[in-house]
Amino acid sequence: MHARPLYLLICGAATFAGSTAFTLNLVYQATVAGLSPLQMILVGTVLETVCFLAQIPTGVLADLRSRRLSVIIGYLLFGAGIMIEGLVPAFAAIIVANIVWGIGFTFVDGAQEAWLADEVGPEAAGEVMLRGGQVAQAASVAGIGAAVSLAAFGLNVPIVAAACVWIALGLLLIFVMKEDGFTPPVRQAGAAMRDAWRSMAGHTRTAASSVRRDRALLLVLGATLCTAFASEGLDRLTQPFLIELGLPGPVWFGGIAVCGSLGAIAVTEVIRRRMRGAPPHRVLRAVALLRAGYAVATVVLAMTGAFWQAAGVAVVITLLRAATGPLMGGWLAVQTESATRATVYSLFSQIDSGGQVVGGPPLGLIAERFGIRAVLVSAAGVVVPAVALLAAASGRVRDEVPR
Repeated sequence: MHARPLYLLICGAATFAGSTAFTLNLVYQATVAGLSPLQMILVGTVLETVCFLAQIPTGVLADLRSRRLSVIIGYLLFGAGIMIEGLVPAFAAIIVANIVWGIGFTFVDGAQEAWLADEVGPEAAGEVMLRGGQVAQAASVAGIGAAVSLAAFGLNVPIVAAACVWIALGLLLIFVMKEDGFTPPVRQAGAAMRDAWRSMAGHTRTAASSVRRDRALLLVLGATLCTAFASEGLDRLTQPFLIELGLPGPVWFGGIAVCGSLGAIAVTEVIRRRMRGAPPHRVLRAVALLRAGYAVATVVLAMTGAFWQAAGVAVVITLLRAATGPLMGGWLAVQTESATRATVYSLFSQIDSGGQVVGGPPLGLIAERFGIRAVLVSAAGVVVPAVALLAAASGRVRDEVPR
């Protein structure tokens, strides 16, 4: 199967499964599994820690062995982990489940984008990623509907159904996913584990060195860290804030998510058309503008006093965040070399996970002492330096395409 339609299929199926599994996942953990708020926070902390620790090793393995194999393993682990959570509603099992699917996430993250860039070329990958983002947004809407419908049979049913979709996707990719554009530099079959880890460490140093030499990449890495500090507070406290303002019922969370996804489809389409063939410095400026809008919208959310106003702003925040991801992924595809591309992607994802792990507890303490509004304002303040770093990087970015 050709890489372009297969990538779109992967984006659609994986996002549909994710939306189906996670729309009511926290409700399942709190009610069916009986997790306390502290236990729910610990589940998130374990997940982010796993992602932080596993990003570089899995990314290096993708660069040294096979991006295709990494993606397949990742989706099978996704399904296995979520299946455990859906079938065993207990704290220990949910911790294990999140460890398994967190490792799976790191296998997919970076390797999937690197595979696409190798198969279609870095110049074309950005537009395909944007199109994939649109497919994912549409699939997310369908997944929300599926989650609400399946929950009528039990809150664990959407979770188990999503696990089946991920496992089926992994099995399908074994037969239809090709890897013609990538030749691994090292084949490690039969090598001693010590030699494998030594090669992994050396490859990681090479990728990190390429980032250090590229001032634009280094600045964008700093921006990613700033945004990560803020995102944990927004992810976990936006819904409680809406409840404080008088949310009519849980179904409204689905409505807000649907509106955000539909808006993101439209915004991403506009960006895709405007950014087609645009030089990398213009793409980075667009990312900076989206991040600036994200910061402003977060402050507005903190200042609102009515549910309807807050719901509208929450939709805006959702679509801004959804539109930024594919644009940033396309920019990285152009700015990195094939030999270290998956590792650099993983390095960025590791910084994102580490930032969330470090930034979450301080924002939690602010919420406990000063309230959620203070957290939202603080999160927006942390995003401001990210905008400045992105703007600075756009002035230093190189417009020639690495191979």
